[in-house]
Amino acid sequence: MATDRVYLSPPHMSGHEQAYIQEAFATNWVAPLGPNVDAFEQEFCEVVGARYAVALSSGTAALHLALRHLGIGPGDEVLVSTLTFSASVNPILYQGGYPTFIDSETDSWNMNPALLAETLHQRAQQGKLPKAVILVHLYGQSADIDPILAVCQQYGVPLIEDAAEALGATYKGKTPGTSGIAGIFSFNGNKIITTSGGGMLVSDDEALISHARKLATQARDPAPHYQHSEIGYNYRLSNILAGIGRGQLQVLEDYILARRANFAYYREELSDLPGIAFMPEAPWGRHSRWLTVITIDPAQFGADRETVRLALEAENIEARPVWKPMHLQPIFAGYEAVGGDVAETLFANGLCLPSGSNLHPKDRERVVKIVRCCNTI
Repeated sequence: MATDRVYLSPPHMSGHEQAYIQEAFATNWVAPLGPNVDAFEQEFCEVVGARYAVALSSGTAALHLALRHLGIGPGDEVLVSTLTFSASVNPILYQGGYPTFIDSETDSWNMNPALLAETLHQRAQQGKLPKAVILVHLYGQSADIDPILAVCQQYGVPLIEDAAEALGATYKGKTPGTSGIAGIFSFNGNKIITTSGGGMLVSDDEALISHARKLATQARDPAPHYQHSEIGYNYRLSNILAGIGRGQLQVLEDYILARRANFAYYREELSDLPGIAFMPEAPWGRHSRWLTVITIDPAQFGADRETVRLALEAENIEARPVWKPMHLQPIFAGYEAVGGDVAETLFANGLCLPSGSNLHPKDRERVVKIVRCCNTI
């Protein structure tokens, strides 16, 4: 008898969303923009501690607009985390710039501040500093922001935070994504909260958000007729999807606690196995555990990451390798990487386990049983 598929991180509707959606239909606000969009931006600012926000069609759009505002153009270098999803890098290429990839450190798996400092020092000596740094907060954990922000400020290089995976995490009491010049968040279907598809750009710089809002609505000038003085995009979030986001925001903390409970269960049930380790929780804040990620040492465990993944897949359970580092991606071949060994090792050995806030306890038990059965030492 076939068993239902267990997904890595499926959407989880709370029931609060429907009222906002019905209101949008009742008032005929079914196009982009509207009261839900305005309220979602305001409520999101209150949750994360940002002054200004603009709701967009995706996190990728948010990152693209941040780079546009900073004037990134052809031939401009942007330093970016190598251990991430390609959406953290693609907008650099949209603008004609080029990425340089910075390796991770082992405390959080995020960008290594020392490698970033060395690279910025080297670029300063060469007389050509990068135009921006994109710092990614991975799998629900904040990077070590303070030293990264300090070195960026030392050299006058703007810091953009890609917090697409880190809503609900903390860094010394703050939300990652609110320390640099701009922060981006994602509400894709697999995130802690979702609008089915959507994103948010936040900043304490009112001019940045105002410009991004204009660019996101086809860069229409404030005129009674259609007039455009710069190239724009169709990036605004719909009023219906913003309503979903408002309902999801109400249960954000509940969903974080559910994902942290998944992690606690996996750690309790699997940490005794030789060769199994878990993504650490760095000492500077709370890990949201968007995904529970383990590493598998095949020499100690008796099977490698891919063997375990395939064993789970054979039982209709989705698990995924850690992100393949950007410097190993065919599309980014030829771009410089600073370090890379840490990210490569995490990719080789890392596996993301089912982590949804609606994950059934019986399905967690299935995951644990299969992982344990793979242990041959």
